[in-house]
Amino acid sequence: MSAKSSLELAREVLLIESRELENIAHRLDQRFSDAVDLILQCRGRVVVSGMGKSGHIGRKIASTLASTGSPAFFVHPAEASHGDLGMITANDLFIALSNSGESEELLAIMPVIKRLGANIIGLSGNPRSTLAREADIYLDAHVSQEACPLGLAPTASTTAMLSLGDALAVCVLVRRGFTTEDFARSHPGGSLGRKLLIHVSDIMRKGNDIPSVGIDARLTDGLLEMTRKGLGMTAVVDAENRPVGIFTDGDLRRTFEKGVGIEGVLIRDAMHTNPYTITPEQLAVEAVKMMEQKKINGLLVVDQQGVLVGALNMLNLLTAKVI
Repeated sequence: MSAKSSLELAREVLLIESRELENIAHRLDQRFSDAVDLILQCRGRVVVSGMGKSGHIGRKIASTLASTGSPAFFVHPAEASHGDLGMITANDLFIALSNSGESEELLAIMPVIKRLGANIIGLSGNPRSTLAREADIYLDAHVSQEACPLGLAPTASTTAMLSLGDALAVCVLVRRGFTTEDFARSHPGGSLGRKLLIHVSDIMRKGNDIPSVGIDARLTDGLLEMTRKGLGMTAVVDAENRPVGIFTDGDLRRTFEKGVGIEGVLIRDAMHTNPYTITPEQLAVEAVKMMEQKKINGLLVVDQQGVLVGALNMLNLLTAKVI
C-alpha cells in the first residue's frame, strides 16, 4: 500500500467515524437526559461493565466519570459472576456496554443486579437487543458501518460508545457544578493539580533561608547574603522587618556599569525600591504570572501586615513543577 493510499484510507476512517457520531448526536432524545439524572441521583457509585472492546471503553468511561466528580469503577462481567458482584450495592448505578446487546457474560449478571435494586443504563448498537429491553434506560449507540473495510473490527462502534460516555460525564460535570479546583483535587499528580493546589507558602524559602539585610547594611553585606542564600537577590528591610527594597544580581551589574565601587556603599543607595511582593496564601501559579508580567526572577513574600515571611524565585517554581 502506497503512502498516498494509506492517507486516503486514514481520512476515510476518520470521516466515517465523524459521520456516525454526527448521526448519534441527532438521535439523542429524552432518554439521554434521564440517564444524566440517574447518575446525579446515584447515592452510591457508578459501576461500568462490558466484555472485550466494550470493556476497554467501559474502563475509560469509568475513569472519566471518577475524575469529574462521579465515583465510578469498572467491573469485568465474567469476574462479576465469580464473586465481584459483591462490589455492587442497591445504591449503585450499573452501566452496561455491549455493541450487540447480547454479550452472555453481561446478560448473566443483569438479573442479579436488578434484584439488588440498582438501576441499569444500557449502551448498545442494537435497539432490539436483550440489553436494550432489560435496561432501565437504553442509549442507542448504533452505527451504520464500521470504519474497518472488512466490517469486522470494532471501530466506529467503539468510538460511538466512548463518545456517549464522554457526553454523559460532561453533562453530569456541568449539572453538578464541578470546577477546575475540584478537578485538580482528583489530579494532584498532574500539571493542573500542581497549578491549582500549590500555594506560595508550599515552596517559598522560610526562616533563616530568607535572604535579608537591614536598610543600613553595606552593599558588601548584601552581596554576602545573596551568596549564602543562593536566590540571586536579597530583601532590604526596615526595623519592623518590612521590605523597603530589593537588591538583585541585575542591580549589581547596573552598579558596576555605572562605575560605582562597592566598598563603603550602603545597600540603600543601590537597591530597587518598592519591591514586588506576594502573600503566602496566593497560588504559586499567580507568582509565575506576576514574574512573567513584571519580567523579574524573584519575589518577596509578605504577610497581611507587610512583614517579610518568605522569598522565592523561578528555580523554586521549576523545582515544584509549577512551570
